[in-house]
Amino acid sequence: MSKRVEGKVALVTGGASGIGRGCAERLAEEGAIVVITDVQEDMGEETASAINSAGGQAEFLLHDVTDELQWQHVIEVTKARHGRLDILLNNAGIAIGGSIVEMPLADWQKQQAINLDGVFLGVKHSIPLMRDTGGGSIINMSSVAGLKGAASLAAYNATKGGVRLFTKGVALECGQNRWNIRVNSVHPGIINTPIWTKVNSEFLPEGENAVDVDGMAETSVPTGVLGQPLDIANGVLFLASDESQYITGTELVIDAGLSA
Repeated sequence: MSKRVEGKVALVTGGASGIGRGCAERLAEEGAIVVITDVQEDMGEETASAINSAGGQAEFLLHDVTDELQWQHVIEVTKARHGRLDILLNNAGIAIGGSIVEMPLADWQKQQAINLDGVFLGVKHSIPLMRDTGGGSIINMSSVAGLKGAASLAAYNATKGGVRLFTKGVALECGQNRWNIRVNSVHPGIINTPIWTKVNSEFLPEGENAVDVDGMAETSVPTGVLGQPLDIANGVLFLASDESQYITGTELVIDAGLSA
């Protein structure tokens, strides 16, 4: 039986760890050639090496998604090495919380640049290669925070809500131009990733240096279950595969009912 994305070329930003790594591994398991990009060079190289050791095909490129010239380089390298791009997962992102009346403009702009500008640049520079080589699937990583607001996360809400509606607009443009490119967003809930070790200190209980993610899931998620990167990766795989050929301009919510 053939694998679900056999022979497809996938580009995964922020693929060195967390959800991005889980998605890169899952796509490779199902036959994709995966180009992993990230600013975490050592972790990115290790992720690609692990995939290759497991029998998959992966390579790593150092890549700041806020830099347009770097995006152009990544797409040029992908075209030169593989001749095509079938799957783009715009996954790179950060979370900066805090009161909106105290947040420095620099923090607001940094989060916008990575979470929203990075998605824009990825779409802008990937569509021409996809369009000219038969089409493909673009998957933009949003969040449940792109569906519902949260106190002290308004700046993050703005980026993830922006990703959601940006996705819809691009999906319509692709469809109306008959470019054979589907564009959808994915909205994870509480997932067990390293991002929770980077939460602003003011959100942590006194004496703690990381969020109790299991406890958060127990109290906040209707099922009480903490999600894993594989839960998101399976959804991304579906949207990347031809199984979802009639799905575009919508959102896949993977949150165990958190946003319900």
